[in-house]
Amino acid sequence: MRARLLRPTTLLSLAIVALAAIMALAPQLIAPGDPLAGEPSDRLLAPGAGHLFGTDALGRDVYTRVVHGAFLSLAAATAAVLVGGLVGGAVGLVCGALRGRAGRIVDFVVMRFVDVLIAVPGILLALIVVATLGFGPWSIALGVGLGAAGSFARVMRAQVLRVRGEEYVEAAATLGVRPLAVLGRHILPNAMRPVLAMAALELGTAILSVSTISFLGFGAQPPSPEWGALVSDGRDYIATAWWLTVLPGAVIVCVVLAVTRIARVIGVER
Repeated sequence: MRARLLRPTTLLSLAIVALAAIMALAPQLIAPGDPLAGEPSDRLLAPGAGHLFGTDALGRDVYTRVVHGAFLSLAAATAAVLVGGLVGGAVGLVCGALRGRAGRIVDFVVMRFVDVLIAVPGILLALIVVATLGFGPWSIALGVGLGAAGSFARVMRAQVLRVRGEEYVEAAATLGVRPLAVLGRHILPNAMRPVLAMAALELGTAILSVSTISFLGFGAQPPSPEWGALVSDGRDYIATAWWLTVLPGAVIVCVVLAVTRIARVIGVER
């Protein structure tokens, strides 16, 4: 484990994730400017010493907007993972813990519904939720989270069924420990590790999904900076001002790759 953490790619990923966390929680430390303020005379300046990521069509500093937009993108992605993990984890926990004929029937019906949920593309489900609740990053987070809930339910149910057959669980039940106590003290803690590893991996997917839907114009509305919206704003200038799309997009890619790498090191590969 320690050797994997000390690999250059892992250290680089940790540095990128740490920088992304600073961007989201304390953007003024590395970009003290106003992301909404622009200077018309500085419009569409190429990246340079004065403007690290260049400027947009309104003369706003793109680097400042990317840094200050990290909060909306990362907070929405984190909220999506929490929604998916809590909803899906609860469903999987209940289905895996049910016993008896009635329990098997409930488990069958609920898991078939989960199969249908998994079959629906997550982006489509998120768009349906956004169309119902209105535009905004938190509507996107809810939609993306519900789209991921089916996968969380599958993993949690499988782990609960595995742990439920362990000898120490059966011994606790034989000694008369209440079913809820067995579930909370013995089954749930030992079934959580793969679910937590999956949550770390899903964070990268959620960042991409949130940015994609924001790119389509359903996220934070102008002039609020958001990573997907920043990429969308630059597409009309791709031939003359490539930095408006390429540099925010590169930030998204780097953060997603870094999060996925760290998740695999500390979760899946452990």
